[in-house]
Amino acid sequence: MRATAPGEIESLEDGWYDTGDIVEIDAQGYVAIKGRAKRFAKIGGEMVSMTAAESLVTSLWPNEQHAVINVPDARKGERLLLVTTREMASASAILVHARERGVPEIMVPRDLILVESLPLLGTGKLDYPAIERMVQTASAPSGEDGEPVFA
Repeated sequence: MRATAPGEIESLEDGWYDTGDIVEIDAQGYVAIKGRAKRFAKIGGEMVSMTAAESLVTSLWPNEQHAVINVPDARKGERLLLVTTREMASASAILVHARERGVPEIMVPRDLILVESLPLLGTGKLDYPAIERMVQTASAPSGEDGEPVFA
């Protein structure tokens, strides 16, 4: 089922389920996942691209791995969480970089988790479900001070 309009849900045809994945089906019927149709967080009613937030962080620290995911937030609905291999990562450094580039502050992850490496798919792309599982098993996010939590 999918929502085509607020409050309206309709079933997809032929038993399909809308996962938000972009796929390719080859001549033999094999399905290959090529990407996601969208990766957005809804923060205080605003849709924020997690891919754009990742690009912001990557432009600051291009030699490390970074993944931005959304986590629940009691006040704003969701918030951005950066999972990174950057040892000295801080939310304040990202915020300064965002301001220098004219990027809205809403796109800056305020919570960080430091990891040794990020899980990848066979294609070399980030494995977001595995990253989300890592976050669930890690200690609580860093909070307002932006200091990384080690996982």
